[in-house]
Amino acid sequence: MAKTVALVVAAGRGRRFGGDVPKQYQSLNGRPILRHSLARLAADPTISAVRVVIHPDDRPLYDEAAQGLSLLEPVSGGETRQDSVRLGLESLQSLSPDKVLIHDGARPFLDEALVARVIAALDDHDGAIPAIAVADTLKKGRDGMVDGTVDRQGLWRAQTPQGFRFAPILNAHFAVAGNELTDDAAVAEHAGLHVALVAGAEGNVKITTHDDLTRAQTVFTGPGYTCVGNGFDVHRFAPGTGVWLCGVLVPHDFTLEGHSDADVALHALTDAILGAVGAGDIGAHFPPSDQRWKGASSDRFLAHARNLVEGLGGKLVHVDVTLICERPKIGPHRPAMRQRLAELLGLPMARVSVKATTTEGLGFTGRREGIAAQASATVWMPA
Repeated sequence: MAKTVALVVAAGRGRRFGGDVPKQYQSLNGRPILRHSLARLAADPTISAVRVVIHPDDRPLYDEAAQGLSLLEPVSGGETRQDSVRLGLESLQSLSPDKVLIHDGARPFLDEALVARVIAALDDHDGAIPAIAVADTLKKGRDGMVDGTVDRQGLWRAQTPQGFRFAPILNAHFAVAGNELTDDAAVAEHAGLHVALVAGAEGNVKITTHDDLTRAQTVFTGPGYTCVGNGFDVHRFAPGTGVWLCGVLVPHDFTLEGHSDADVALHALTDAILGAVGAGDIGAHFPPSDQRWKGASSDRFLAHARNLVEGLGGKLVHVDVTLICERPKIGPHRPAMRQRLAELLGLPMARVSVKATTTEGLGFTGRREGIAAQASATVWMPA
């Protein structure tokens, strides 16, 4: 599968917005505008990594906006947006991505379907941008008076993320360094690259003024909706002295075998939470081939899933875990497991369920070859 990396441009000063805090760090529904964009990209299983280009003076603001999300280390931008994009692209060379998405940090409402359309178009084109056909009649003005009508035929409103094959857009930015073009598609056009148009989304607005922010806030005032995700995982026994289950070390004659600490319950629950918000599975976010996760505590995976939900404006409502095994006995450890899950997820214990069952001696769990777990997670999301 082609590797796609997202580059989020957030180094601007937002002078049209005004104020001491750049617009991308202004609060939208209790979280920085930038965090909404980052959470949506970090939650997308088709995106391998996310990097943000920031102003060096904004590092404390960025750290707050990015807290808990799995992102690459940010890089500093330049004097203009075009400089910032070029510097960001240069920083990605060591990752050797096939495709890159370039997104404005002040567009908090991009959605997975829009991202998918852009990425898919790159299979056949050098670049692709989401855009909406101009519907309003366009007028030229002079000295406060109408000075003509502009033919709107063939005119489109460009949005981000704009996607490109990585090497061509990097070379295009090198070629136009010192010029000032309005977006990355213009850079691509200047280099003779072919850029496709894909359907944009009316909701994918850019926040430029205080009025824009006020309108964006109305997205979160609706009734919202509830979604449920399910997860399932299995790990085999290996020689050892205990197993990690729901973040609790349970003494046993064996341990569980796996790339991380093999906490089968936390793995199933992480998948359930990711599934509830359409964010793929644990393997997409923490691939076993990545040595960073060798022996890692699985509570890191669960925290990542929780942070994605919160970054998308959602709230975890309830979780339910069922452990399937003959041994060890789960009952004596159930209160500690519920307490640990409640701590990890920021939920009251009344919203955390841990159950156990056997398979009556049948199957691999009945033969005491390993443990299985299934989980469900209920999440509230803004409409």
